Amino acid sequence: MNELIASIIDRRTIIFANEGRLLKKCFLAVCVLALAFQQGPLGEVVRASMVDAYIQVSVFVGFTLFIFIGLDSLTKFNTDKFLENSKKYHVAIASLLGALPGCGGAIIVVTQYIQGRISFGSLVAVLTATMGDAAFLLLASEPMTGAFIFLLGGTVGMISGYIVDLIHSTDYLQNESKIDLQFEKLEKTFVSKFNLFWCVIFFPGFIIGLLVAFQVDVDALLNLPKELSLVFIIGSIGAFLSIFMWALNPLSDFQCSTDRSRNYVSRVIDTTNFVTTWVICGFLIFEIFMFFTAIDMKSVFSVWLPFVPLIAILFGFLPGCGPQIIVTTFYLNGYIPLSAEMGNAISNDGDALFPAIALAPKAAIVATLYSAIPAVIVAYGYMYLFE
Repeated sequence: MNELIASIIDRRTIIFANEGRLLKKCFLAVCVLALAFQQGPLGEVVRASMVDAYIQVSVFVGFTLFIFIGLDSLTKFNTDKFLENSKKYHVAIASLLGALPGCGGAIIVVTQYIQGRISFGSLVAVLTATMGDAAFLLLASEPMTGAFIFLLGGTVGMISGYIVDLIHSTDYLQNESKIDLQFEKLEKTFVSKFNLFWCVIFFPGFIIGLLVAFQVDVDALLNLPKELSLVFIIGSIGAFLSIFMWALNPLSDFQCSTDRSRNYVSRVIDTTNFVTTWVICGFLIFEIFMFFTAIDMKSVFSVWLPFVPLIAILFGFLPGCGPQIIVTTFYLNGYIPLSAEMGNAISNDGDALFPAIALAPKAAIVATLYSAIPAVIVAYGYMYLFE
């Protein structure tokens, strides 16, 4: 997603365009699909991983997105005006917006900072609190853990923001220019033609996912013959369709979820496809590595346990949500401890880092480094006390 910001014009307008994006996405999709069509044990491992990723994770992410993006689409709340009228509480508001799942709230705060409307402490607060699109994955798979992480991120972000404002002036490293955030306007995308088919697969997939989560053997329940598996059919079609639609979508992954002018269902589907693709990549990294090495990943992480939270925190420095989704997938599969997931959630900035890097790079770097301090304290404090 580092191709998200295609150009900057007169340092006053950010334009999100699609040049070069499709080629990279298609290359990744072709690599995944090529592995899936391999014959023998490797192909079986890849196909099983894709089915598991869709049935066990993606359908719940999609359901969560229907709720959160639905609330965002149906409400007419003007965040810009609200921030303008509540200057005394900017750090707290920035923390709350950052803690919300997705990157929309964090992007709003970053652009407000670039325009000189909020303090540097508010910028630190939102980058510390946000978990980006990885939050949807965690919320869908472990709702209680997700709620805990959101509460933790918001609290740590607010404390960090107020401390930073005490250390620095409110206009520290602030850019003087006025920024106009714009999206490339497309009435419809090619992949939107498949939205109906996507829904036809998704809704039975969600029901199957619920049954599987409650340890119900769906195929046995339907009395299907051994050579026929409804779980495999729905999971395979859903996974392949998600990768196909994501790869051929000309819009940036950021615009898919954040641009409120787009159709509600398309926003949900496009964002779910993005998360699904990265979840599948995370599953494949595990399974293929284990297939070729036969190494017990849990044992490896146990040996290197003192360094695992630090590695997860360093991953959080990478812009975008893709790497953070992989870290969350590591946690959900039991390969890394909760302390590492907490450290990554606090240190990562999601897509909000892109406009900050583009127009206020020094502030973005300093704010990110500030967010690493509470990440280290919280991650290793939790590890020492509870793990």
